Amino acid sequence: MSLDALFALVSGIIAGTASAVGQAGQDVAQLQPASPAFWGVALGTALAVSFTNHVVLTTVTRASLGKAVAGLRVVRSSDGGPARFVRLLGRWLFGYYWLIVFVPLHLATDSDVKQQDAVGVRIVRRTVRG
Repeated sequence: MSLDALFALVSGIIAGTASAVGQAGQDVAQLQPASPAFWGVALGTALAVSFTNHVVLTTVTRASLGKAVAGLRVVRSSDGGPARFVRLLGRWLFGYYWLIVFVPLHLATDSDVKQQDAVGVRIVRRTVRG
């Protein structure tokens, strides 16, 4: 979801910025966003936050932060039960594969194909028990 991606991206930028602040002399901090440290830490943090949010948190709570805000949850498509760690890991990896391979292809061909989940989990609206 967009909220999940934004959360990981902002976390990566904040961590990268914190790592790229160097001392310019006379105790003056200077941001160096072109440094490899910035990009390495930003990418590593964004991936770690994304993994934690989409795999670990969803394993425990059945929803990532963005899905929880939207009132959604992730379930197995076969029986509606909780998705397990291995399926969620596969779903997370498939999301990056989709982003790298299919998004550019769809943009180039103006396709209207929607992403299909390849690991047997679905996103459903959370039911309210009362």
